[in-house]
Amino acid sequence: MMVFTFVNATSPTWGPLATELNFSNATLTNTYAIGCATLALGAPMLIPFALKYGSRPVYVFSSIAQFAISIWAAKTQTAADWWGVNAVQCWLGALAEVLIQMTIADVFFVHQRGLMNSIYVWTANVGSNLAIVAAGFITVNQGWRWVWWWCAIFFGVQIIMFVFGFEETKFSGHLHETLEGRQGSVTSIPENAQPQQEVSYSEKDEKLTAFPPSTESETTRQRRSYADESAAARKLSVLHINPGIPRKTYAQRLNLLTTSPGPWSEFLRHSWQPFLILATIPGVLFCSLTYAVLLAWSTVMTTALSLYMLEAPYNFSASQIGLMSLAPFIGTTIGTLIAGPVSDYIVLRLAKRNNGIYEPEMRFWVFLPFIPFQLAGAWWFGYALADGQSWVAVALAYGISNVGSAPLQSLALTYLLDAYGEIIGDALTALTVVRNLFSTIFVFAMPAWVAAVGIPNVFNTIGAIGAAILCFAGVFLWKGKYLRVRTAKVYKHWAERQFEARPVG
Repeated sequence: MMVFTFVNATSPTWGPLATELNFSNATLTNTYAIGCATLALGAPMLIPFALKYGSRPVYVFSSIAQFAISIWAAKTQTAADWWGVNAVQCWLGALAEVLIQMTIADVFFVHQRGLMNSIYVWTANVGSNLAIVAAGFITVNQGWRWVWWWCAIFFGVQIIMFVFGFEETKFSGHLHETLEGRQGSVTSIPENAQPQQEVSYSEKDEKLTAFPPSTESETTRQRRSYADESAAARKLSVLHINPGIPRKTYAQRLNLLTTSPGPWSEFLRHSWQPFLILATIPGVLFCSLTYAVLLAWSTVMTTALSLYMLEAPYNFSASQIGLMSLAPFIGTTIGTLIAGPVSDYIVLRLAKRNNGIYEPEMRFWVFLPFIPFQLAGAWWFGYALADGQSWVAVALAYGISNVGSAPLQSLALTYLLDAYGEIIGDALTALTVVRNLFSTIFVFAMPAWVAAVGIPNVFNTIGAIGAAILCFAGVFLWKGKYLRVRTAKVYKHWAERQFEARPVG
């Protein structure tokens, strides 16, 4: 939440900031755009450290760095300072767009991820929207510099929480060491037991056998074969863990590093591997484009508010600009309350109807109904702002778009986690790059673009691009499973190239 606060709290400060430091509108939009660009660069450069050394040290050190950057922002004197603050802060902030999703994948089960991702998206929007409200009042009552002093205070609290309260979530260990060690035992499953669809140990091939939805085990032929085979025929065994094994001490659980084995070549390839995954797996490309166009809409709307509602007929103050962010927060909350629980409930029901087999594309049945909210809200927003309609109309349009945007983001992330969990770090890195490249292009182009064609046509163009991308959800409902089966070998190839790769298929 704090990272999204830092990125977005700047908009209410633009008026006083520009007045005090003599910054032009071009400087403000360009520094915001450079932040979007470094958001795209940060993930491929920093996530390999989390894959190699664990998420805990990355959370801790990035929080310390953000604390220092907050102080730098509060002491800004020149345009060079502001360029540097935006560039470095967003470069580090890219971690929040990937690392949290990796943590969710580590900790939560498939049927819990819809709700967890909805909570993540809602929390991110608290930082993106409510923080703007607070920043507006702080700017009016304490001055714009105090926005960043408050960020420094909260980052200081965050550092304490991560240092003393956050344990490593990355699993580091070798299956055979656990199975063959003295602390576990293996017993046979009775012949009348039903085959498991989770994870089981096979004495025959001595490896974990799972039926992940993103491999060919989902085909009708394989489903039937698994259902027909008895546990005895497949020689399945279950691993019993000795409950007498002592837990790690508090100090041991807070070890700073959890290092994955492997040469530096494996470490470095996670800087470029996400782009190959993006080019070879359609599901990753679709989720990346979906997230990108949704963020582009949000970024352009935020920028438009910050620039054009300071002028006639609105003549808003910094606090009033901040209050406009209540509308998207309310919209996000409504969408999140609906989408998260409904998504998990529907996929459980659909899985039961599908002989107990879950398929990630089931999420798209919840995805489709939210598309009209995003499209209608964004188009209305552009026309309302251009026509000088009441601020109430602008706020309603802003809120309606977020009723759609938050669930669409959450469901796209959940699909990615469910379908491509073994490569989630690289997949989310690719998504982050694409989404922030879109925002960079649109924000850099926006002033000249609006001057050339007007605000309505800018939103018409973004809306047409967005509609074309979002409607591909129907294609994935129809042929998504087929595409996953066709790319199963590619997925397995990339999964085997992860740190401590686990078998897929």
